[in-house]
Amino acid sequence: MIKPNSTWLVLILFSLISTGCKPIVNYFSFHPDKVNVIATEDLPANVEEITITTEDKVKIISLYLLSTGSEKLLIYFHGNAGNIYHRIPDLLHLQKSGFNIIGVSYRGYGKSEGSPSEAGIYLDGKAVYQYALEELGFSAENIIILGRSIGSTVATNLAQHKNLHGLILVTPLSNGKGQAEASGLGLISTFAGDAFDNLTKIDNLNSPLLVIHGTQDRVVPFLMGEAIFSRAKTEKKFIKIEGASHNDLQSAYSKKYWMPILKFMNDGVTEQR
Repeated sequence: MIKPNSTWLVLILFSLISTGCKPIVNYFSFHPDKVNVIATEDLPANVEEITITTEDKVKIISLYLLSTGSEKLLIYFHGNAGNIYHRIPDLLHLQKSGFNIIGVSYRGYGKSEGSPSEAGIYLDGKAVYQYALEELGFSAENIIILGRSIGSTVATNLAQHKNLHGLILVTPLSNGKGQAEASGLGLISTFAGDAFDNLTKIDNLNSPLLVIHGTQDRVVPFLMGEAIFSRAKTEKKFIKIEGASHNDLQSAYSKKYWMPILKFMNDGVTEQR
């Protein structure tokens, strides 16, 4: 076994810096589940799988919930753990708005091909958006993008410079470095560089914005949601859910969570925070 010495450590550090430390960022950012999926024949009656090929030729298997007669669509980007099949109850709840829904399965998650990375999930988001426009026939002004937790980074990246019906960010992180620091990763946070930089990209948002965050969120701190909201220059509304943490928004605070989302989907921004 080769024992590490100062020369090896310098070479390893240089390698990490020269590659943008992407392996470290990806290792700590993504926790995909490819095992606990639902067989196609066992999906709810109004949920179907759609296969979308990204520009780098990765096939992602996402879920489509059709609302007959509706010209509106919500594209949903989930958090960093599990897979889209775990979010079917959320997708069904969102469909109560009357919107069509696409629940995106990132590369490396669920039944999708590939391995997740920051650049990769951005390509996944781009491919789904193009599919919605070109294959399903939706127009940009009738599309809402919703991103939760790390999904907020895909949503924000995708929403830049577009005139959408709206953008919904649930427990959004400000950037990778801040998230690493909040997660107690210490020195490793310096390797994040400009990864997952929601705070800068929100400057490029043209569409109405809804931000939802729990005050007791120990995973993505509440201050991050506030920072994103404060920086946005568009019509916007902030929903502060007192006492809520990262993973109990839909359960313990169901009414406070879902009512603003469904109202925003149908009515837009009626008042600011």
